[in-house]
Amino acid sequence: MAGEALLFIEDDDSGRELGLFNLRKAGYAVDGARDGAEGLRRFDPERHAVVITDVKMPNVGGLEVLREIRARSPETPVLVITAYGDVDLAVAAMKAGAFDFIGKPFHREHLLLTVAKALERGRMRAELLHLQRQVAGVERPIVGRSPAMARALDLADRVARAAAPVLVTGESGTGKELIARRIHARSPRHAGPFVAVNCAAIPAELLESELFGHVRGAFSGALRDRPGRFRQADGGTLFLDEVAELPPPLQAKLLRVLQERVVDVVGSDVPVPVDVRVIAATNRDPGDLRGDLLYRLRVVEIELPPLRERVEDIPQLVRHFVARFAGGRDVEIPEDVLADMSSRTWPGNVRELENACERAVILCAGDVLRLEDLPPRTAAAPAVAAGGDEWLPALPEDGLSLVDLEKRVIERVLALKRGNITQAAAYLRVPRHVLSYRMEKYGLRRGS
Repeated sequence: MAGEALLFIEDDDSGRELGLFNLRKAGYAVDGARDGAEGLRRFDPERHAVVITDVKMPNVGGLEVLREIRARSPETPVLVITAYGDVDLAVAAMKAGAFDFIGKPFHREHLLLTVAKALERGRMRAELLHLQRQVAGVERPIVGRSPAMARALDLADRVARAAAPVLVTGESGTGKELIARRIHARSPRHAGPFVAVNCAAIPAELLESELFGHVRGAFSGALRDRPGRFRQADGGTLFLDEVAELPPPLQAKLLRVLQERVVDVVGSDVPVPVDVRVIAATNRDPGDLRGDLLYRLRVVEIELPPLRERVEDIPQLVRHFVARFAGGRDVEIPEDVLADMSSRTWPGNVRELENACERAVILCAGDVLRLEDLPPRTAAAPAVAAGGDEWLPALPEDGLSLVDLEKRVIERVLALKRGNITQAAAYLRVPRHVLSYRMEKYGLRRGS
């Protein structure tokens, strides 16, 4: 198929030029390599759909090339070129995982037919993997075609094959866990567990045991051993949402895991080895993390845009959510409803939009959404001058209680949003469960 990129590795100049000529004439994009070492350097699993390599080459032979490519990208079909009659080498190549072999000197028709079969096999395998990910429930669809979102998804797909930590940043509700799930599902660890932890939702006194585990008797109430989330994710991926909420001592323990690949279990003096890829996320300034930990987590950073910066995705997102909540009903979304939803700022981003679509489907009287089914627009907040602190109370000389200040802010926002916790959380730019935890902590109710 035209447009499929191939990699052709052949140390014989005339054989390589003949192969490149025939493949390019058939419409393929082909990269050539003069030997196995150059071929391995040039191999890019995101570009090369099929690799064709000669078996007998000096230094790095074809079987070594085959094994290395299979290790780096098991999905990429590899075709080996062997001399006619060299049955032992052909058998060895097939046992090592080659898709097929081509006799040398090769005929154009046989070369093109074998390449076409390998490409079709690759497509079928990619479709199967996609279905397996969906059935497993790890990867969930990410809707959006805006340039900003396309860049984020492309970067996520490129880092998926690596083992390095990833830091995902963005406002609350932008889809940071969806990106983490996508990376895991498309990584070599996809068969392992995906474990998600929201660091802001767990009381500080329980976080250490929750993450690193404890042994029986480590503290009062530790009646049995607990493995902790790192060991639960062994062989897979651990997603640490709101990682900036970790207290400094736990940030130091997380850094040790990343550097030494061992977990210090609470109550034990014996470090436990773990094989875990860490994907962390935060909706705060990553600078809130200690510097050495930030450097370890920020090997690759994926920044997710807020919904107000990808307005062109809103109609597609609305259709997606309405179809999901409609449960098989054919619910029509008139243009005036789409226009209204596209004109809103959505401070809670995609999560707030999702909740609005669910509400609209529930309140819809028939099979056509109406403007009155949408959540009421909230009054715009007063503009803040350049100084940025006109909305703060005057600071008393003898100090104030930060706890009391937080409680008062939550009370004011709940009143502003008429007790709607979802809208209040979106306004405060924190996850809903975090706000619920704070309300319970301060004894606040919806009508406070």
